[in-house]
Amino acid sequence: MKILVTGGAGFIGSNFIRYVLGLPQGHQVVNYDKLTYAGNLANVASVENDPNYRFIKGDICDPSAVEAAMKGCDAVLHFAAESHVDRSIYQPATAIDTNVIGTSTLLQIARATRISRFVQISTDEVYGDIPQCTFADENFRIAPSSPYSASKAGADLLVLSYVRTYGFPAMITRSSNNYGPFQFPEKFMPVMIMNALDGKPVPIYGDGKQQRDWLHVEDNCRGILVVLERGRVGEVYNIGGLDILENLDLAKRLLRLTGKPESLLSHVQDRPGHDRRYALSCEKIKREFGWEPKISLEDGLRHSIDWYRSHASWVNQVRSGEYLAYYQKNYDHRDSSLSSLTQPSVDASR
Repeated sequence: MKILVTGGAGFIGSNFIRYVLGLPQGHQVVNYDKLTYAGNLANVASVENDPNYRFIKGDICDPSAVEAAMKGCDAVLHFAAESHVDRSIYQPATAIDTNVIGTSTLLQIARATRISRFVQISTDEVYGDIPQCTFADENFRIAPSSPYSASKAGADLLVLSYVRTYGFPAMITRSSNNYGPFQFPEKFMPVMIMNALDGKPVPIYGDGKQQRDWLHVEDNCRGILVVLERGRVGEVYNIGGLDILENLDLAKRLLRLTGKPESLLSHVQDRPGHDRRYALSCEKIKREFGWEPKISLEDGLRHSIDWYRSHASWVNQVRSGEYLAYYQKNYDHRDSSLSSLTQPSVDASR
């Protein structure tokens, strides 16, 4: 297939591009990305000369640019999104424009150009809080808690409406919390790792008892590809890591793996509307395609720590400029003791 990948310079999108181009299937990839703060061409530098790869800078809200990029493609993998909850709390309109209007634009163009496969990359956050001892399957109620998750839920419903109304060949994947290489350092895992490596305070929202299901990005890429190639039209597929851990316990584990003391833990003011628990049932994708996660949390954490430690130049480049301004905005008002977090250096020898 020739695949249009939106948001391919971001975290999951770039990991997918590198993954799929390393396989023998011979898929071609057109990477369409606006290169916002989280889009970084360094993430795909290793494939920039691959004959099956092409990059186009563009906005998913621009119909003419989308149409030009989609020309000749067989499938669309829609990763592009404003994906950070805290940013959506500060600027909900940005999340709505990208995640809802952008998805609507892609759907219109993809239908007009008769795209044969469309996969909407979504999130477990559309389910909202999951009660204890409960695991959300694909029929679980939708109850988003933040502007981000609400915008993703809206986009998912648009996709399903196109399937029902127009017979559009779309599917949806909903993954749990991804982690791994090239993740922009506003998310929980890279913040914990980078601050630990720097010996700086490790911020924990509220009591730290929020539970998350952790999925290595490579396992997610395998699941997305199988849905693209074999998924049934109109279906939703959960992709979870099946490793559920409290945030505080995960932070302690990361400190242990980096050789840092638990005294670095610093509880800060909680996020508004913070979900307490995410937990996915992945029986459907396992039953239909035999998919299940291969990378254990322990191995994934060690690999991620090693990656960030050995990629200091990438880390220092992304932890500058706009990122510093955002970090100060998000954390300084929560706890003034965290002002040292705005120093962007990472010592690769640690």
